[in-house]
Amino acid sequence: GGPTRPGIVHRLDRDTSGVIIIAKHDQAHEALANQFKSRTVKKEYVAIVAGVPDRDSDIIEAPIGNHPTQREKKAIRAGHLSSREATTFYKVEERFNRFAMICAQPQTGRTHQIRLHLAHVGYPVLCDRLYSSRSVLTARQINPDSENDTVLLERQALHAHRLTVTHPITHERVDFQAPIPEDLTNALQLLRA
Repeated sequence: GGPTRPGIVHRLDRDTSGVIIIAKHDQAHEALANQFKSRTVKKEYVAIVAGVPDRDSDIIEAPIGNHPTQREKKAIRAGHLSSREATTFYKVEERFNRFAMICAQPQTGRTHQIRLHLAHVGYPVLCDRLYSSRSVLTARQINPDSENDTVLLERQALHAHRLTVTHPITHERVDFQAPIPEDLTNALQLLRA
């Protein structure tokens, strides 16, 4: 992967937690990178979103390109020179009052894809500074009757939960999982209550 990023096969957006794969040598790196390129890697993310989807599952197909005015953002841009096709499947795992927990499976690997696609259909990832209207989540925002102003989340509520690849040496399918981190678990517990 080069001297500045040794072994890094793919990356997560800043403030997204979860599993990543790091190759031990160039042969493994090339084989794994080819799997990402050919879209044979299965990726599964958990997200807490604002709003409650009316469907149990859906596919979002919307091309992603550069934002016309903000360099750090991406945008849905059909027909633009910078646009590339992007597809995300999602299913609702749990519904809460004004929020939901979603499992998202990106079929393509565009920058900010899950965050942008969910915001595009009206269910932005909580605390997403680029694509959501709030940057923190407090206990009072979940339960307006509460006097508790404890901050539950200060980063986007997106977690790379599972990654399934073909092992570059044994050629067996292997599944890697990262447990849901404490900040998201605490937010989910309060949402369930």
